[in-house]
Amino acid sequence: MSTPSKPSLIGLTRDGMKHALADAGIEAKHLSMRTSQLWSWLYVQGATDFDAMTTLAKPLRRDLSERFSLARPEVVAAQVSVDGTRKWLIQFGPGVEAETVFIPEEDRGTLCVSSQVGCTLNCRFCHTGTQKLVRNLTAEEIVSQVLIARDDLKEWPRAGRNSDVRQITNVVMMGMGEPLYNFENVRDALSVVSDGEGLSLSKRRITLSTAGVVPMIPRAGEEIGSMLAISLHAARDDVRDVIVPLNKKYPIKELLAACRAYPGLSNARRITFEYVMLKGVNDSNADARELVKVIRGIPAKINLIPFNPWPGAPYECADWERIEEFGEIVNRAGYASPIRTPRGRDIMAACGQLKSESVKQRASERLAELRSQELARLPH
Repeated sequence: MSTPSKPSLIGLTRDGMKHALADAGIEAKHLSMRTSQLWSWLYVQGATDFDAMTTLAKPLRRDLSERFSLARPEVVAAQVSVDGTRKWLIQFGPGVEAETVFIPEEDRGTLCVSSQVGCTLNCRFCHTGTQKLVRNLTAEEIVSQVLIARDDLKEWPRAGRNSDVRQITNVVMMGMGEPLYNFENVRDALSVVSDGEGLSLSKRRITLSTAGVVPMIPRAGEEIGSMLAISLHAARDDVRDVIVPLNKKYPIKELLAACRAYPGLSNARRITFEYVMLKGVNDSNADARELVKVIRGIPAKINLIPFNPWPGAPYECADWERIEEFGEIVNRAGYASPIRTPRGRDIMAACGQLKSESVKQRASERLAELRSQELARLPH
C-alpha cells in the first residue's frame, strides 16, 4: 500500500482538525461547526468518503476531498478463530504491518490495539518481542484499527446497527509495542476514541498496558486518564530482570511506587497487574506470597495469564492445578485473581502471540491444508 499523497483527517484531535480545516481555507467563524460535522461523519457514521457527508454542501465536499484523505489502511489478512476471536493483519505502508484482535465475550467485546510495529522490549515470553521495532504507529494508524474493526463487525448505523448496541465495548492498548514509548500518538489517538461525541468509549473502558516505563506513568495518568495495566509477571527483580529486561532499568520497587502515585487511583479505578504463568519460573506458592507482599496497599486486581506458546518459545505454561493454587493464595489475600481463558490460540491471536509475520505463516499453512483437503475429495 503506497502512502497517500493527501493528509488524512483520521486521528486528528479536535484542535488538530480545526487547524487542518483553517489551513484548507475554512473561515474561523465556521471552524467549530465544520469540525463537529466532520467528527460525527467520521466517528458516529463511519463515513469513508466525503461524498457521503450530505450535511455539507457539494462544493465543500469537493474541496475537502481534493485536500484530504479518509482512506483506511489495507487489511492484508483477516482470520476468525473457532472461539469467535478475530484478528486483522493491517498494512500501513510497505513493510509496515501490525495486528489487531477482537475478543467477544458474554458481557463485553474487547479490541486489542497495537501502538508500534514490532517492539524494543524483548520480553522473553512474548512473540512480538522477537520482531525488531520497525516504527511507531501514528495517531491516525492507531485510530484506524478501531475503525477497521467496526467496519468488519458492521457496527456503524449505515450497516443497520443500533448505535447503542455495541460489539466493541472496551479498547486495550495491549497489542504490538510498548504504548508509553509512543506516548504522544497514543495519547492523541485515545482522546479521539474516548470523545463523547464520536466513538465515545469511556476512559474507564480503555486500558493502557505498559511493561513499566516508570517516568511516563504519571503523564499517562494526567494526560490520558485511562485505566492502567502493568505487565508485571514476577515479584522479584532477579526473575523479572530475565523475563522483562526493562526491569533492569526500572526495577519493581520504582515501578510500584509509580503505581501507588497513579493519578485517580482508587478502589473503583484499580490497577491491573498482568502475570503470565511460566512453568517453574514464576508459578510457585512462594512467588504468589511475594506478589501479594509487594503490591500490598495498591488497589488492584491480578490477571493470571496461562502462557500461550509460539514457535521457538523458551517457556512452557504452568500446570492448570498450579495456576489455580497460585490464584487461591492471591485471592485469599483480598485481590481478585481471574485466570484469563486463552482466546484465539488457533490463529496466533492470544496474549503474547502477536507478530506481523505470524498471520502470513498461518494463512499459508491453512491454505495448504485446504488445498490438501480439496485434493483428497477428488475421485481417484
